[in-house]
Amino acid sequence: MQRYFINEPFNGQTTAVISGTDFHHITRVMRMKQGDPLYVVFGSGEAGIGIIEGIRDASVEIRIGQWEEKLKELPVYVTIASGLPKGDKWEWIIQKGTELGASQFVPFIAARSVVKWEEKKAPRKLERWKKIAKEAAEQSHRQKVPEISQPFSFKQLLAFGDKFDHRAAAYEEAAKNGEKSGLAHMLSSAEPDSRILLVFGPEGGFEEEETEQLQAHGFDLVGLGPRILRTETAPLYALSAVSYHFELMR
Repeated sequence: MQRYFINEPFNGQTTAVISGTDFHHITRVMRMKQGDPLYVVFGSGEAGIGIIEGIRDASVEIRIGQWEEKLKELPVYVTIASGLPKGDKWEWIIQKGTELGASQFVPFIAARSVVKWEEKKAPRKLERWKKIAKEAAEQSHRQKVPEISQPFSFKQLLAFGDKFDHRAAAYEEAAKNGEKSGLAHMLSSAEPDSRILLVFGPEGGFEEEETEQLQAHGFDLVGLGPRILRTETAPLYALSAVSYHFELMR
């Protein structure tokens, strides 16, 4: 059954109206008609099964008859911050990270970042990233679409970390030196509803000065096992560990 997110907050209503690109998807791509069922997810996370009651020129009217009771979101709020990688790697991280439950994605410009961020292309790129997150949230039956930010400077990233209960940076040298308990320890100390920031370097990794600044701002430098992971693989490994700890072990 198709799933559609709407920006409208939930205030106890049993009806909804879908328009815009989702209207086109319902009527032109899926060719749905009156009486067909679909999922509607409000901006505040409430999701229900609705029936199409009417199709107008630019909108679809839905009546919701059954609410989704099972929670689909991770019990902790996880933000993935990645040194902006080249090519389509960042889009891959957003898509797969959304499927794995991330709540927010923040790219940042690191010393070894290859990509040069162009402000004139920013609105179009941000729109594309949000579209990827929305479609991935629909496919994986999420109840919330992750937030997507424009790239931070490294200095902004350090200050951003102050908003979180727990923060860690994946560091390949820590892995090479045999560090293997940092991530597990952080997850064990985190409570449901905690805010967790996980930071990953670009293709070339972090410079020593950057790791020193991260530690000075309260970040733990953690290894992700004995193998060195690609920049697009490491966030997915960490999110899988979060899901295992908070969802499968409990």
